[in-house]
Amino acid sequence: MNEEKVITLKPDRKIFEDIYFSGNQGSLLFSPTTKGKTITTMAAAVIVFAVFLLKGYLTKESAGILYFLSFIFLLCAVFLSVSVNRVSRWKKQVNHYLNRLEKCKVYEIRFDNSFFTVNIDGEKETSEWKDFEYFDRNNEFISLEGKYSYMFPRKAMSEKEYSFLKNMLKEKVKVTS
Repeated sequence: MNEEKVITLKPDRKIFEDIYFSGNQGSLLFSPTTKGKTITTMAAAVIVFAVFLLKGYLTKESAGILYFLSFIFLLCAVFLSVSVNRVSRWKKQVNHYLNRLEKCKVYEIRFDNSFFTVNIDGEKETSEWKDFEYFDRNNEFISLEGKYSYMFPRKAMSEKEYSFLKNMLKEKVKVTS
């Protein structure tokens, strides 16, 4: 393939949102990144509260357990806070991108044997094929990682274009398992 191939994507915010925020990805406390930390922090809080209620039954020598459990709870809360912050920043970046996408008039992918270019309203990002580390695909979207990272939803293009892009990426970029 020496000629340039162009795929024009539909910049429909809903299509992209459905993928980015699937599986509670946008939830600050119950996203896959924070869910375990949220549950652990809540469990630690319940244990500290229970021990606090029973502190009258503790001897002077075993009262230190309340301090220890409080420390564990605070540690869990700090780790949860860091994860929530990370998800919040990611969500802010995604929303910024989706707002930009919502206003865009032109969203296209151009590629040939040497280069891969994404054009969003005249802002072009061009990469050589060797700049991409891997790509992944499923029934909903194609993900491309490298110098720039992209996600191309299946619903944003025709079935023929999706299949062509998938085959071209198989040929040019290694596939993740």
